Formats: sequence, structure tokens, C-alpha cells
Amino acid sequence: MKKFIQTLKNIWSIEELRNKIIVTLGFVLVYRFGTHIVLPGIDPNKIESAASQASKNGLLGLFDTFAGGAFSQASILALGIMPYISASIFMQLMTILVPQLQKIQKEGDSGRKKINQWTRYLTVIVTLFQAGAYVAYLQSPGYREALIPAYQPYFFASTIIVLTAGTLFVMWLGEKIQDKGLGNGTSIIIMVGILARLPQAIIQEFSAKQVRGGGGLLIFLIEIAVLIAIIMGLIILVQGVRKIPVNYAKQIIGNRQFGGARQFLPLKVNSAGVMPIIFAQAIMFLPTLVSFTNLDSAKGINKIFSDHSNAWYMVIYAVMVIGFTFLYTALIFNPKQMSEDLKRNNGFIPGVKPGQPTADYIGAIMDKITLPGAVFLALVGILPGFAQRLDVTQAFSTFFGGTSLLIMVGVILDTLQQIETHLLMRQYDGLMKGGRVQGRQTVTQASY
Repeated sequence: MKKFIQTLKNIWSIEELRNKIIVTLGFVLVYRFGTHIVLPGIDPNKIESAASQASKNGLLGLFDTFAGGAFSQASILALGIMPYISASIFMQLMTILVPQLQKIQKEGDSGRKKINQWTRYLTVIVTLFQAGAYVAYLQSPGYREALIPAYQPYFFASTIIVLTAGTLFVMWLGEKIQDKGLGNGTSIIIMVGILARLPQAIIQEFSAKQVRGGGGLLIFLIEIAVLIAIIMGLIILVQGVRKIPVNYAKQIIGNRQFGGARQFLPLKVNSAGVMPIIFAQAIMFLPTLVSFTNLDSAKGINKIFSDHSNAWYMVIYAVMVIGFTFLYTALIFNPKQMSEDLKRNNGFIPGVKPGQPTADYIGAIMDKITLPGAVFLALVGILPGFAQRLDVTQAFSTFFGGTSLLIMVGVILDTLQQIETHLLMRQYDGLMKGGRVQGRQTVTQASY
């Protein structure tokens, strides 16, 4: 405890780090304040039932999670950071698939600025489309009764303008946190939105178990212990790497020797991150669209794909997560490029010839470690369904796995790694006695 207090004092004594923390907290408070401002033309006192229903509804519930409850509350920041994330994912995939964009990205800082600017333009387009769909969603039962009749003629245009401005404002907050604050701005905003729902979910779960008496309290404590164990396992998944030894050839220039060092090439067990779960959730939501038709099979399909605790849903979902993990890893992981970079820097893997044999060797190892990573990621994805089957409330069950927990763990590790870097730069002890805190970004950088 004494070491923890001393570490906090060390963190606060570093002026630059203290300013970054204060700026980050300030921007986060501004964002959370904005999520409670309701759109013009809507009576906030009449949307409680519709809001609770929206937060439980498939992909809409995912949007509401990322928006910190602003989506279901019809806030001016209802779309949150999701349009920017969609645009960023699209640009990331296009950068991998389109050679011209790859060349622009390799131009350095100027190339990244161009791609970031195009991402902002695409964000505006995506936001306009999503804002139009959200206005149509607000015409559904529950929200329709909350619309103020006198404001109806202006509601469509004003809502699209306000929602677009709100998303751009959240995107600006994320960039400011990135520049002047601590951690990745976009990830911090998503994490804050997820964490904002945790206290209420814990209170609901505690109240539900308290009705059972002493036995219910014991079950609640067991659930908390299981949640901590899952978080520990998820930390292992996020930080897990396979280190491939790499040697560098010695070079003698004048009287000095360069190279000859033995380093490691770290390959992540879960290099795809949270993307497979997001893709799988989006695809799994599509069959529920049949429920809006008059087909006789609508009820059966909707029952399977809208109930996350359904056995068929969990099986199909797990298979899709595993498939998307291999697909996304194949898109972002390029063993041939790694082989060329090693060769260019006079590096080689002991016992493996440079060039294509090195690329094949790295690719084979990546395939071997991706399989257990994909299976574990699929298990994380379906854990909330198992939690619901074990009589955990729906709000609290979402924290037992899935997108929410994976994002929270990854972002917290990244932030702690940045804090520890500041401490070590100023000769202070790190956050841990043994080893250093490693974020997701630390292990993705090769050692060459």
C-alpha cells in the first residue's frame, strides 16, 4: 500500500504527466456532460421505456454501449464516435487492399495526414447516413410519443445537423486527448462510455441477488471473483506474444563494431484485437432484419439471433469470431514484409534462410498461435451469453466478456504503459516490481 501511495505521488509530481491527466479528465467530463443533453424536439421525460428497450436490442445495444448510453437517451451525442470508427476501419482495410493508398501511407507523416483527412471527410458522409437512419428510428413506438408536436416541421433537418456536429465534436475531443492528454483519445472515449454503465449494472445485479437473502449475496461475491478471473485471463490474451529469436550480422566500420545483437521478433497471439468480435456482432444482427418482414420464419430467426444466450446463437457466433480472426489477421499481418525488413537490416532467424523461407517460417508460426488466440477470443465473445444462462442480469453480463471487456482491458493497459514510460524516463520505479506493463501497441512493434 505504501508503494502504491508513493507511486501516485511520483505520478503527480511529474508536471507534464499531471497536466496530461488533468486535460484528459477535463475532456472526458465534457463528453459525459454532452451525453445527457437530449436532442431538440424530444421530451426527455417520455423516453425511459424506449431507452431501456433500445439498450437491449442487438447491434443497437452495441452502439449504445459505445456511446455510453447516449444512443438510447436520444442525446445530441447519440451517434458518438461510431461513425469515425466505421470510417477508420474502412480506410484501414482500403490501405491494406489498395496499393496507391499503401504508397501514400509509406510517405511518412505527410501520408498519414492525408489519410487522416480523408477519414474525417468519410466520417461526415457516414454520419449523415447514420443520422438519417437514427431520425427514422426515433419515429418508432416509444420515441414517437416523446416528440414535441410543435417542433415536428424542423425535427428532421435539425436532428441531422445536431447529430453530425455532435459526432464531429466527439472526434475532435478524441484528437485533442491524443495530442494533449493521455492515451488514445478514441479508445478513451469508448472506454469511458462502457465504464459509465458499470456502477448501475453492479447495483442492479446486487439488488437482484439481495432478494434471495444470504445465499444471493454469496452468489454475487462469486460472480465478482469470476469476473476478476476473466479479466486476468483477458490480460494474458492481450499481452500474449510468441518471441522469435533474431540475430543481426556484425559490421565493422573503422574501429567500431555494429550489429551482432540478439533480439526478438514478437508475434501477438491476438493480433486482430477486438475487430473479429465487432464484425461478428454486425453480421449476426443482419438476420434479425427478417423480423421486420411478414415471412413466417421471422419469429424463429429473430428468436435465435436476438437472444445472446441462445445455444445456436453462441455456436454460430463463436465460429464467425474464429473465422474473422484468421481473416483480419491475414489482412493486417504481412510476413513477407517482415522478411524483407529483416533482410534489409542484416537480420536473420537462426536456422532459417533469408527471403521467402523466412516469410514462410513466420507465417507458419503465426498460424499456429492464431488458432488458440481465436478460440479464446470466441470464448470471450460468448461468455456474456453463458452469464445470462446462469441468471446474471443482462446489463451486468455484458461485462463478463465480449467487446466491452476486451476494449476496457486493452485501453487500460495502453494507458498504464504510457504512465509507466513517463515514470521510467525520470528515474522513478515503474508500476510493477517484476517487468514492465505492456500495452497492445508495445508488443506490435517489431524489434528490428
